[in-house]
Amino acid sequence: MTSAVFFDVDFTLIHPGPAFQGGGYRDFCARHGLTVDPARFDAAVGDAAPLLDDLDGQVYDPQFFIRYTRRIIEGMGGRGPRLDACAREIYDEWSSYRHFSLYPDVEPTLRQLAADGIRLGLISNAQRSLASFAAHFALDGLIAAAVSSSEHGYMKPHPSIFEAALRQVDVPASAAVMVGDSLPHDIEGARRAGMRAVLVRRGRDRRIPPDETEEALRRQGIAVIDSLAGLPALL
Repeated sequence: MTSAVFFDVDFTLIHPGPAFQGGGYRDFCARHGLTVDPARFDAAVGDAAPLLDDLDGQVYDPQFFIRYTRRIIEGMGGRGPRLDACAREIYDEWSSYRHFSLYPDVEPTLRQLAADGIRLGLISNAQRSLASFAAHFALDGLIAAAVSSSEHGYMKPHPSIFEAALRQVDVPASAAVMVGDSLPHDIEGARRAGMRAVLVRRGRDRRIPPDETEEALRRQGIAVIDSLAGLPALL
């Protein structure tokens, strides 16, 4: 019986707009006197991605994400004394919802789950406060709990951030499901806390890693979906 469903936020419910694509990075860098190649953005993100995998048990630290952003800029060819300042500006702007949009399947799915009596929550490693998420995206009344690592202290996959969200809705872990796009952060973190988990794949850069087949994940009790539209029936 599922009483609560929690969602990761970035790349699960919302996706960044042009400011955080190759052209946007080029514009950020230009303001700091840095020259980068927008065509190298995707490869630079891929090269920097391993930094995000090493979050196990970490306390939230802005410098971690600033170093990650700096690595992307360097991967695009950026060099110069203003590297850190540019990375900091990009990090700061990531906190603004104005740069993001909901995936099309999010609102109808959340409304259906809420109509079915399921409590909904957010658990995010991003630095932004989640207090205004529902209002900004016209989802008022749908979100019953929200925990961001910058306010909680620990980052996913630390079990305490999942436990804090469960306390907010007063639901045991056995009756809760976590939905996210990251195997190490969302899925394994939730399972450590005793929750069930659903992996959502969002686009070509958000696939199951090569060494993890969909069938292998299912044998572990991890469902895999390509759209949130399939979530209500799955639950």
